[in-house]
Amino acid sequence: MVKIRLSRKGIKKKPFYQIIVTDSRNSRDGRFIEKLGYFDPFNFKKNEKKKNIKFNKDRINFWISKGAILSKRLCSLIK
Repeated sequence: MVKIRLSRKGIKKKPFYQIIVTDSRNSRDGRFIEKLGYFDPFNFKKNEKKKNIKFNKDRINFWISKGAILSKRLCSLIK
């Protein structure tokens, strides 16, 4: 089964996440099919409460049409 989920990068206590398409049997930071964007929870301006997230919506819709499933965390971030 193909899933769209977050892959953790960065250093200790300062995570950075990549939005990836992967097989559900692969590990969180293992092999992936395609990178679709990123989410940086620590890179935001003091006045704004908006998190820094960037993704390719067309590619996400493409993979969903092919049967990929969004993770719960990613689903809440995108909406």
